[in-house]
Amino acid sequence: MDVRHAVGVKVGVPAEKLADVANYQASPHLSARERAAMEFCERIVRDDLGITDECWARLHEHFGDPEIVELTFIIGFQTFASKFAKAFRLEPQRFSA
Repeated sequence: MDVRHAVGVKVGVPAEKLADVANYQASPHLSARERAAMEFCERIVRDDLGITDECWARLHEHFGDPEIVELTFIIGFQTFASKFAKAFRLEPQRFSA
């Protein structure tokens, strides 16, 4: 999250919103659309969770099919980048410090 946090701050995402990502379900700083995207992301990346019908319905309340394809691609790419960095023991570069 180091680079993404720094970029988020640079483009004007409020710090309290970025700080609430880990608690997205209850965050008053995130919209219902953002919470639906975060739930979808969490369910994709965690092996112990699946994409439920309820999750899919919430996602479709806020996103069209092309947006869901793009969101899924971005989640997959970021997951790949994280695993790549882990494999090569790349340390965070402290962009958000």
